Amino acid sequence: MTDFLSSPLRNLVGGLVFVLVVCVLATAGYVACGWPLDDAIYMVVMTVYTVGYGEPHPVTTPELRAITIALIVAGCTGMIFLTGVLVQLITASQLQQFLGVRRMQKDIQRLSGHVIICGFGRIGQMLARELREGRTECVVIERGEARIREARAHGFLALQGDATDEDTLKAAGVAQARALATVLPDDAANVFITLSARSLNRSMSLFARGEAPSTERKLLQAGADRVVLPAHIGAERIAELILFSDLGRTLEAGAREPDLARSLRRLGLELEVVPAAAGSRSAGLTVAALEAEAAGAFLVVALTGPDGGSVLQPPSEAVITAGNGVALVGRPGRAETVSRLFTAPE
Repeated sequence: MTDFLSSPLRNLVGGLVFVLVVCVLATAGYVACGWPLDDAIYMVVMTVYTVGYGEPHPVTTPELRAITIALIVAGCTGMIFLTGVLVQLITASQLQQFLGVRRMQKDIQRLSGHVIICGFGRIGQMLARELREGRTECVVIERGEARIREARAHGFLALQGDATDEDTLKAAGVAQARALATVLPDDAANVFITLSARSLNRSMSLFARGEAPSTERKLLQAGADRVVLPAHIGAERIAELILFSDLGRTLEAGAREPDLARSLRRLGLELEVVPAAAGSRSAGLTVAALEAEAAGAFLVVALTGPDGGSVLQPPSEAVITAGNGVALVGRPGRAETVSRLFTAPE
């Protein structure tokens, strides 16, 4: 295809040079015969474009007739050639784009067990790169033309369309996909995509991004297997490192396996350390009362003591005070409950 495109480009440059040379020579010839420069230019342009409004001066001498005949033959031929090259160039570009899309669609149709990524923003780009490093095929669905070009430039299979449309999901091979991740910064769109994808493929894994903690439950009810709240993960992790680094080290030291978080994930559980804010419902409750308030959303496995030390497996009668770090183990979908119990009312 590169060789196919390079020929029209060369022809375009050659045609432009040829027409320009003919116009300059013809203009010089009319001026040499005594015509003003502006009349000579007008005559050349009118003849080359075959307009035929009428000559600015009578063409009566043999010299003028010879110049005009040469201009008609060479100039009009050059313009016809140039027009043909432009049409060829435009057609070749459109053909290349059409064939590229068709080839990509065929590649997608051949996929099985791939991952569909809805959205190619910052998170979508990182996810696509990680999947490629893990030798997993993925298909990107994105509405923005610039991001589609970027995805294809990086070698990803990418469909331009609305992921909330079931036809777009079908074109991405949702029926054969092993997983779908919707990482749009729009909670309503992520919920709708999750509903549509789950109805089209009951067996695949669904991962969804949520902005507000209240959206987590909606996404899980819509069919998501896991929900990630990126707006909260960074701040919470930094707070844990600053406030409760001792507690984290104690948990790691007390674990039977070197990677406690990974072991919990294999069981469908997650570990997090949450500060008990002053004025929150958790402050002043015992461990047993807090777990009862959570109604099974999580279990308390460790907390910081009054002196800043860490206590593993705290007794049920231990009282949680404001500022304590509470290590919780629970299943996805607890974010709303954790926010309700550990955040002070505004």
